[in-house]
Amino acid sequence: MIYTAIDNFYLTDEQLKNSPSRKDDIDEATETTLRIYGCDLIQESGILLKLPQAVMATGQVLFHRFYCKKSFARFDVKIVAASSLWLASKLEESPRRARQVIIVFHKMECRRENLPIEHLDLYSKKFSDLKAELSRTERHILKEMGFVCHVEHPHKFISNYLATLETPPELRQEAWNLANDSLRTTLCVRFKSEVVACGVVYAAARRFQVPLPENPPWWKAFDAEKSGIDEVCRVLAHLYSLPKAQYSPVCKDGKPFTFSTKSADSQSQPISKEVPLSPPANNNANVSNTTIEAADLETEGAKEAKIKIALDKLKESKQSDDESKSMPTEGDAREEAKHKSKSEHRTESGGEKSKERDRERERDRERDRERAKARDRDRGRDSDRERERDETERDRDKVKDRGHRSKDRTKDSGGHSEKSRHHSSRDRDYRGSSYSSREKDRHRHHSYA
Repeated sequence: MIYTAIDNFYLTDEQLKNSPSRKDDIDEATETTLRIYGCDLIQESGILLKLPQAVMATGQVLFHRFYCKKSFARFDVKIVAASSLWLASKLEESPRRARQVIIVFHKMECRRENLPIEHLDLYSKKFSDLKAELSRTERHILKEMGFVCHVEHPHKFISNYLATLETPPELRQEAWNLANDSLRTTLCVRFKSEVVACGVVYAAARRFQVPLPENPPWWKAFDAEKSGIDEVCRVLAHLYSLPKAQYSPVCKDGKPFTFSTKSADSQSQPISKEVPLSPPANNNANVSNTTIEAADLETEGAKEAKIKIALDKLKESKQSDDESKSMPTEGDAREEAKHKSKSEHRTESGGEKSKERDRERERDRERDRERAKARDRDRGRDSDRERERDETERDRDKVKDRGHRSKDRTKDSGGHSEKSRHHSSRDRDYRGSSYSSREKDRHRHHSYA
């Protein structure tokens, strides 16, 4: 049982030998080839998608981890590689759309299999199926990983190790290239990233003939062992000795998932088995002679049959030519009748069309006349309305003037009446006062008398 934990996904040699692919009758060489092929797809597609190297490295590690738990016969290499890269782009915070990943893998497959690069319609059923399969495989990867996708790469240790060992600067690029190539092997699921980094540094130093300190051993300072370093170098040497990886359809569950239609058709065709023509060497000479004579007779009979078939075809072709020559008049007459009927139909249709056009023109003219009349009527109505409005405004002004005049008259009359009342009151007071003074004088006169 394989348990997955953070930075703890490492397998032994026995577990790798008893992998799920081995249980499905896939040998070690085919499994190694398919692993290298899938990693090549991830690396190339990452370059085309302009992704950083960390995304491609994470995708290759996830690819190896997934096939440590699942078989190549159950999941096709191409779709798993695409899903691993798509998931790694999200984990490394450089996401790409599913549409971009599918288009890149489609073009890569067409180029690798020497097929014409066709445009992939984004609204077709094929594209929707590819997108659904991509997301489904991504869910399978997450399920097998237990949603624990932490990956630690040897790249981050290389620069520190080389700086500590005080190696020349050209050794750094070589070690970096070896670390990228090591991701195509199963070293990422067998050893820790520190051990892989030490093995890469050792291989680069051996290639450039740069001496490393051995007393005390330099690898002990980096928590590594000599056996692990030697195994890393051996695996890298074996990788460089292999030819270029090619795709082999080993997926048993239905048709293998392919990105191009033509490659799928070519893979679905059954492979014809070659039958040996020569007899076995252990037979007697008589048996070989009889088989050769029978083969000669069969070839002669086949030749005669082919000649007869060719002669029959020639006779049939001559008869058909004669029949076609003997009946040209009927065909010509039919063609002439067809042409006449077509011309008559065209003239009739042309006359009907011209009549319809004239009718439409007359209708348009009548409509224009009616519109002009309606406009004149509207204008007359508008002028009558304006006159009525002017008359009503004039009447209102006259009524207002009359009202103002009446108000002024009432004010004037009210003033005169008040003045007359005031004068009358004064007169009354004067008369009363004069009368009272006279009476007082009279009383005084009588009193003195």
